[in-house]
Amino acid sequence: MRLTIADTSLRDGMHSVAHQFTAGDVSRVARGLDIAGIDVIEVSHGDGLGGSSIQYGIAAASDEELVRAALQAVESAQIAVLLLPGIGTLRRLTAVRELGASVARVATHCTEADISRQHLSWARENGMRAIGFLMMSHMLSPSALAAQAALMESYGADVVYVVDSAGALVPAASADRVAALAQRIDVEVGFHAHNNLGCAVGNALAAVDAGATWIDGSLRGLGAGAGNAATEVLCAALDRAGHETSADLFALMDAAEEIVAPMLPRPQIVDREALMLGYAGVYSSFRLHAQRAAEKYGVDARDVLVELGRRRVVGGQEDMIIEVAAQIAGAGVRA
Repeated sequence: MRLTIADTSLRDGMHSVAHQFTAGDVSRVARGLDIAGIDVIEVSHGDGLGGSSIQYGIAAASDEELVRAALQAVESAQIAVLLLPGIGTLRRLTAVRELGASVARVATHCTEADISRQHLSWARENGMRAIGFLMMSHMLSPSALAAQAALMESYGADVVYVVDSAGALVPAASADRVAALAQRIDVEVGFHAHNNLGCAVGNALAAVDAGATWIDGSLRGLGAGAGNAATEVLCAALDRAGHETSADLFALMDAAEEIVAPMLPRPQIVDREALMLGYAGVYSSFRLHAQRAAEKYGVDARDVLVELGRRRVVGGQEDMIIEVAAQIAGAGVRA
């Protein structure tokens, strides 16, 4: 079975550039990915449709402008958007569908699949491919995660993803979760990796062996924290492992090296804060917020991240980052 490769450089990768990709940037990257044979290209603010805000970061262009630029640049690839209920709305999803976006990826915390019902059902009923995203999947056992996936399937999801938002999984744990979903649901299973423990490509390979057929990556590993599995590396590894994709490896390498690399403000590496995200099991997009809070209060960002992990803070609770940094500073000791 040929795997479906979805590239998230123009959504998750927005975190790497503080959401400052322009419509022109999106056009160049999307064109490169399309030439390279990538099946699905995800485009939106890093926190999904409607994410451009003071809390999550003001984007350089609207979601509609970015989606339009991507659609005009591609010939074969499908354009996807991400929506987090509570941030994105059906009005915004309707707007990008009318432009031509054909894939809706609806993301919830792994215990809150029930809040995806309206958006997944609407996407399915309105001719979009509906995809469920179970974020922070390391926080649930495989069986409990599979039960949440079954809810998304019942709402109309065509694919349900195990999403390692914190980059906290290792290959065996990734495989266990994917296998549990594959046994429980009848639709396809996807896997989205972050590289905070340096395991992104290995986790993706383990996920495919366990039954995942949709796999995410991003050029040069762009993404929150230490980034995602690098699409060009991922596709090379999948090929060496005997899996079929539609990707043109040379064209992917060229897009990564010649288009994306010059855009990066810094290399996408596993530095100490990114490593701590994975180790503490904290949402990858918390990295910049934690660094800023640590600088403001004169504390170590790693202490902030460890405490956030201890409290099991998740996406949508970004206000807790400031609170934790202030408490650590007030205590004058490590949390």
